[in-house]
Amino acid sequence: MAYDQSYEEAIAELTKLLSEKADLGGVAAAKIKQLTTELVAVKSNSFNPDERIQNGFVHFKNEKFQKNPELYGELSKGQSPKFLVFACSDSRVCPSHVLDFQPGEAFVVRNIANMVPPYDKSKYSETGAAIEYAVLHLKVENIVVIGHSCCGGIKGLMSIPDDGTTASDFIEQWVQICNQAKSKVKEEASKLNFSEQCTNLEKATVNVSLGNLMTYPFVRDAVVKKTIALKGAHYDFVKGAFELWDIDFKISPSMSF
Repeated sequence: MAYDQSYEEAIAELTKLLSEKADLGGVAAAKIKQLTTELVAVKSNSFNPDERIQNGFVHFKNEKFQKNPELYGELSKGQSPKFLVFACSDSRVCPSHVLDFQPGEAFVVRNIANMVPPYDKSKYSETGAAIEYAVLHLKVENIVVIGHSCCGGIKGLMSIPDDGTTASDFIEQWVQICNQAKSKVKEEASKLNFSEQCTNLEKATVNVSLGNLMTYPFVRDAVVKKTIALKGAHYDFVKGAFELWDIDFKISPSMSF
């Protein structure tokens, strides 16, 4: 509201000045008129976040909620998603939009560079809580880690100097979860340019995340019992392509961490 008032007050003051000061020089009058016009234009073109949210919900309610009462009636009783999905927080790669997931179909965790950290009760408890809830309580049947093209987090990881020097409070510490993937890419794809190395790393970090999932005892148990499948994926929004793959961990019930 204060933001709107500041514009209204500025426009009002300039308009008043222009009308009252008939003796203003031509240049000054023209300048005031120009500023008034620009302020009005900015006001009319300004983004209103409240309005965007309200309009978005109204569209959802009219076009989806009210047109599918059976679905939302069932969802009010509980959820039983088939998928636990790890995806990047990047605004361009919403998994429900890309894969057309319907409400109740996927339990989604989004973070920088769609990474799954290794099992750690204190350091990564928020991720562990999501995995635990999805696997033990929701009984998901698939865990999918989806990387994507042009990932800023991956570029950040690839740009960290070999001595580990960091310049951010959180981002670089987080993405180094997949340092081993970076080392592998730099070794195996050393002749590729930076952009190509990043593309390779986008996929390599997915595989590291899948390996990290196996450090969670309840995930490992489910994989051994074949009640859950782990899948890697990569979404290229530049080419409009999507890759999906399985990883054979060659495990047996006798193996343990």
